[in-house]
Amino acid sequence: MRHFMTPPQLNDEARNRGRENALTARRRRAQIKAELRAGELDVAQLLQERRDLAVSRLRVHEVLTSLPGIGPAKAAALEDAASVPGERRLGQLGSQQVQAITAALATRRAARSPRVVADPQLVVLSGPSGVGKSSVVAHIRENYPHVWFSISVTTRAPRAGERDGVDYHFIDTEEFHRMRVAGELLEWAQFSGHFYGTPVQPVRAQLQQGVHVMCEIELQGARQIRAVDPEALLVFLAPPSWEVLVARLTGRGTESAEVVSQRLDTARRELSAQDEFDVVIINERVSHAAGAVMAQLTG
Repeated sequence: MRHFMTPPQLNDEARNRGRENALTARRRRAQIKAELRAGELDVAQLLQERRDLAVSRLRVHEVLTSLPGIGPAKAAALEDAASVPGERRLGQLGSQQVQAITAALATRRAARSPRVVADPQLVVLSGPSGVGKSSVVAHIRENYPHVWFSISVTTRAPRAGERDGVDYHFIDTEEFHRMRVAGELLEWAQFSGHFYGTPVQPVRAQLQQGVHVMCEIELQGARQIRAVDPEALLVFLAPPSWEVLVARLTGRGTESAEVVSQRLDTARRELSAQDEFDVVIINERVSHAAGAVMAQLTG
């Protein structure tokens, strides 16, 4: 006859402690994924901590899909490249698997690094509000990683989800004026009581290294760059029609009629300036518009 031992009975204190530990571990895992998304945590460092109780429960797939620019398909491709199942937990990984994941991520980073070309070009992408500049820029960032994008400085406070040094360089008004007076800004403008500008030194440094540089700025800034750098390529992104642009600008339904009217007046003025640009590209489809922008570059 077999005798089975009765599992030990936990008292209320032990059960509560167990629940608290589990909650703490879940919060830690959520924090880790948030730090990965924000670029504040390196995967190689995380893998070295894989024996930590909270870290060990994370799966490879959820770590990879927490990285910026990596969705399920790209994560699966990285898992295949490293020969590591996505469902494997970090605590189950051996040293060779850790090295394989690290190497696969390093290869991806290298492929997405700015590429040196023989004739680097400064590209200024502009166009009216609502035309889809941000969407085209996002597509170029994802699919043409050899282009370097300038990061503007601004005196406004960060919005939810924005990161200093990634979305903008957030500075105070005194520092902005110092940069402007010292000639450290390629262009600058004021919108809604806040200042924005493009630092000149990083742009020049990338061009000197042979890397294409792209700036997404408004009409005022594009005109300033044309004045100081006649060799810059000015690209104007236009809507398929005025009606399409009106629909985009009024479709939010969250702004007053006065604000909408001001936006439309600004859009008319911006559209009338497209003859000042070297190239005009109609944004009917984001991928096609992005491809047309990139077709202007050599290398």
